[in-house]
Order: sequence, then C-alpha cells, then structure tokens
Amino acid sequence: MTTDQTISALTIPEQIWLWLRLHMMDIAGAFAVLVIGLLLAGIISRWVDRAMTRSSRFEPTVANFLSSLVKYALWALVLVTVLGQFGVQTTSILAALGGMALAVGLALQGTLSNVASGVMILVQKPFKVGEAINAGSVTGTVQQIGLFTTELKQFDGLFVMVPNSELWNQAIVNYNRHPTRRLELVVGIAYGDSMARAREELLKLALTDDRVLDDPEPVTFVSSLDDSSVGIGMRVWCSTPDYLGLSWDMTEAVKARFDDVGISIPFPQREIVQRAA
Repeated sequence: MTTDQTISALTIPEQIWLWLRLHMMDIAGAFAVLVIGLLLAGIISRWVDRAMTRSSRFEPTVANFLSSLVKYALWALVLVTVLGQFGVQTTSILAALGGMALAVGLALQGTLSNVASGVMILVQKPFKVGEAINAGSVTGTVQQIGLFTTELKQFDGLFVMVPNSELWNQAIVNYNRHPTRRLELVVGIAYGDSMARAREELLKLALTDDRVLDDPEPVTFVSSLDDSSVGIGMRVWCSTPDYLGLSWDMTEAVKARFDDVGISIPFPQREIVQRAA
C-alpha cells in the first residue's frame, strides 16, 4: 500500500493532524516570522513617523502617510516570507501583486496624481495654511492642505476645493511668504503741471506714513507719457500685512494732496483738428 493510498484512507481530521505533525517546524518558523515581522514593521513605521515629525521639513500629514506606506510595504514583505516557509512560489505572487498594482495605478491615475502632488506640496511647502495664494484662476487663503485636495477661502468668502495636481502644475504666487512687499502707485497729471512738484508731493506722503519702510527708501519717478497725462510713479516698501491698507489709504491721500496743491488729474481727452479743404 503506497503512502498516498495510506493518507487517503485516513479521515479528514486525521489527515489534518498528520499534516500538522509533518510541517510542525515550518509552521513554527512561519509563525515566528509573522510575529517578529509585524513587530518590526510597527517599530520601523513608528520610528519613521517620529523622525519625520521632528523635522521641520515634513508636515504631520506627510509623516503619517509615509509611515503608513512603510508599514504596509513591510507587511506585504512579511506575508510573502511566511508563504515562502510553506513552499509557495513567491515569484508568482510578486508577479501577481505587481500586475495588480499596475492595474490599480492605471485605474486610479488621476487620484494617484493628486496624492503625489499633495505629498510634493507638503514637502516643498510653496504655501502653508493661512497664507494667501494665486494659482491660475484660483485666488484665496489656504484653509487646509490634504493628500488629495487643498481647500481655500476666496477673498469674497466663497469656499474653493482644488485638486492638488492642478495646483502643483501651476505657477503659485504666495502673497504672504516674504515679510515685506513693494507698493507701486502711478498717478496721471496734466501736461501743464510740474512733474517735479508732483514727485515731491508723492515723496512727502510716503515719508509721513509710518507704515512705509526706510529701507529700501521710497522713490518717485516719471513713469510714462500718455495721451492725456504724464504718469508719475511712486514705489515704497511696507510690511506684508500693511500692504492692502496702505494701498487704499495712499491712493486716497494722493488725490486729496494733489487737489490741495493744485495738481490736476485729467480725464482722458482727445483733440480733433479740422482743417479747411
């Protein structure tokens, strides 16, 4: 009677018990690999999370995402190793997992693109929560940065949710990143008015406002010679939080000062000369 015939003659519980006895060492080794592997995966993922959290270069969202990615990759490696303990051909398993990953990647191409862009935004930090930005047609204050989307509040109070891939592929203008900004104001005066007097009055306004910085110092200049007016420009530097208020106040003050000193701001006009035939 052959060995296969002997085994087939046994009941199912007896066959299970026989298989357990024959593979006791393999089962013990696989169990040890599983336990130790899962413990190491947890320890390594927590170490990665702590290391990234301590670094100022990584946001907590990126640290959690990458530590979870490391943990799941180690889990997959432990699973393949355990299956190898029982004689399973891991090459075919890895090939199947690779095919599944490729299929999932193609199916979720847009989603994965948003995730990759979200990670790059969180790592490179072109903007942070609370900063005002402009990216393409979107302008607003950043409310939340996620792995898939970024939430903004427009200056008119509207809520905007933008996919991260759209933000990452645009030129991003950050209005709050630098502590100071330059304000440029151009005012048109009549051709009959004094350009030197207009520049002098603009410079006086700049020097009397405490929000205007001394370095770089304010400058005034003749900006353009337009059809109906001469453009007189002024450039001043201020703290970024003061920019909008200073722009409004300076525009109003220029009009009032020019009215007081007799410098006119002309309307667009065109002279038509009719010659006799």
